[in-house]
Amino acid sequence: MNILVIENEIYLAQKIVSRLINDGHNCDHIDLPNTDAFTKEYDVILLSTSFPFNFCNNIIKKYNENCIILLVSYISDETVTLHIKSGAKDYIMKPFIMNELIRKIHHYKECKDINKELQKLRNYFQFTMLDINTTDVLSATSFPILIETNVQKHADKLVYELSIKMALPVIFISLSAKDWQNKINAIRRTSILYLTNYHTLRKCSKENLLKIIEKKNCIISTLEEELDFPYTKVEARNEKGLLANSNIMTIPDYVKAMVTSYQHKYTDTELSKKLGISRKSLWERRKKFDIEKRVLIS
Repeated sequence: MNILVIENEIYLAQKIVSRLINDGHNCDHIDLPNTDAFTKEYDVILLSTSFPFNFCNNIIKKYNENCIILLVSYISDETVTLHIKSGAKDYIMKPFIMNELIRKIHHYKECKDINKELQKLRNYFQFTMLDINTTDVLSATSFPILIETNVQKHADKLVYELSIKMALPVIFISLSAKDWQNKINAIRRTSILYLTNYHTLRKCSKENLLKIIEKKNCIISTLEEELDFPYTKVEARNEKGLLANSNIMTIPDYVKAMVTSYQHKYTDTELSKKLGISRKSLWERRKKFDIEKRVLIS
């Protein structure tokens, strides 16, 4: 990191610079209130508040996107409070242990890196969801909630938007995992529990799940129509259907998705004909993918 030390106590400044250089950082030192000395970009600025207030405040306002740590001899509005409001990140009292200053520097470097990574992930998520229109607002007034959708990404975006609205983290659990029940039982109420692949469960497993999630902030997504769900249901369908998925599905995954999504609308004869397979092959795929046969809805 590039670090600038603005400190008029020469002995202290030399000690800080020596330690930072030994730790592998590039370090410059200024001992006079002269902004002309700023010749490059710095990741961290260590600013002594023994300089005039206006000089310190101007430095902070000009470089408030940097990590600015105040080196203070005493705490007051002018040395700490007003500077923090202007954009300084933290302060440390003189005399201080050098390791504590190093810890603060690394702490804010980590925070900056995490924020960059978070923004990158948010941008990527929003980019992948550009083709999903969520004009409906998912209400959080009555958990648990079931989202019936024909495109998984549609449900994902609704849950993401709700987590932002409620300022709650989301915990993802696939119901196709063998240990889904243990994972759910370990979740606290301070999170949104998002369960996918509800349509892959057998009837007895669904009944067990409904008992477990009764008092949890839980959202479930399914690619099937669920007639017996006792809690809030929301429909989030995309007219383009599976074609809205930007990823090419494998043939087994496609067949599995078609069977789970449309077996309640077509007879086995009709469904096998549309898939270009025999009724025996349809039966074999149900058995292979552990898909419970659904009653045809007339």
